[in-house]
Amino acid sequence: MLVLTEQTPNPDALKFIPELAPGARLTEGATYALARSGFDAARSTLAAALFGLAGVERVFVAPGFVTVTRAAAGPPWSALRYAVIAAIAEHLASGAPAIADDSPPVEDAGQDPIEEEIRQVLGLHVRPGVARDGGDVLFERFDADTGVLWIRMQGACGGCPSSRLTLKSGIEQIVRRYVPEVARVEEIGGAPAPAGASRLRRWIEGFGGRGAGARPVFTHGGREIPRRPERTP
Repeated sequence: MLVLTEQTPNPDALKFIPELAPGARLTEGATYALARSGFDAARSTLAAALFGLAGVERVFVAPGFVTVTRAAAGPPWSALRYAVIAAIAEHLASGAPAIADDSPPVEDAGQDPIEEEIRQVLGLHVRPGVARDGGDVLFERFDADTGVLWIRMQGACGGCPSSRLTLKSGIEQIVRRYVPEVARVEEIGGAPAPAGASRLRRWIEGFGGRGAGARPVFTHGGREIPRRPERTP
């Protein structure tokens, strides 16, 4: 079983990409963030095998990859990388599911149109790029009174030194461009602003040169979501 590795903006996290059969996925579309603390081994035999390795702190399972975050004081990646590859390959060879109770994500049919528009912006313009760096961004809630959108960053993004910079310099700008009702974006459990940039930030900043025209058309339940007037200064 071939398992490739990729660097992420988080120096303590590596992205592991297994060679899966055509059409096969690790999950049915959902993503799962698992931590060593309080972990239930029955939920994921894959994560249980990885947590059996000294120094593995968090495991993030997505449809096409696994991101493993090591403890900062644990073994370096030079000592841990191949043990993680072996554990992932052995698990996949066993045929066991990556997540025991995995099921496709279910959308709330009663979502507010603004929340639906936010989710679509995240899905189209944010999550694909974040996934390339071994992470994910999940919608948590939107406060219409204050205009604050709360998100949760997972995988390599969780605890990353650059996550605050990515949030403010990238994700917030993208969401506000398409959904003017959003005044700012905040991360649940977010870290302080870092000193430098990351390649994830450079990817998101690169988006600024694309699609700067009219707002896109979003749909909900097969119907177009009506546009609202753009915010004026």
